[in-house]
Amino acid sequence: MSTTTTSACPSGDERVVLFGLLLETNARLSKSLGVELEAACDLPLAWFEVLLQLRKAPEGRLKMNQIADAIVHSTGGTTRLIDRLESAGYVTRQLCPSDRRAIFVAISNQGNQKLDEALNVHLDYLEDNLANRLSDHERATLAILLKKLNSSARPS
Repeated sequence: MSTTTTSACPSGDERVVLFGLLLETNARLSKSLGVELEAACDLPLAWFEVLLQLRKAPEGRLKMNQIADAIVHSTGGTTRLIDRLESAGYVTRQLCPSDRRAIFVAISNQGNQKLDEALNVHLDYLEDNLANRLSDHERATLAILLKKLNSSARPS
């Protein structure tokens, strides 16, 4: 019977602990926000993320692969997600005039209305779970650090 020493399994290493905290924080905040959005406006978090990305996009539309990249989803999972959003009337598919193989996904009027409703819930959630827990300086520092980590994690 062999035993694993701390040096062979560095679970207490600062990097391992820090990454674990990032994952845990993301999971807890995502889960609780998802619960809030579902309860208040019957909108799953993944739907909210897609609608928000479409709202921020030029002309309110993105290609399917751009959505998948923006929400960090597989292309197959994104296609199924868009199918459900389209069935609910929140998005429409549009042909890309410059590339016959590409399809744009656009936010619909109904999708914009639902997103407005969800953003009110989201802002209240952020006030309770971010603004009230961190000072202005802490939030600014956190934003800088997360942008730094996110930019280096993006595939080239």
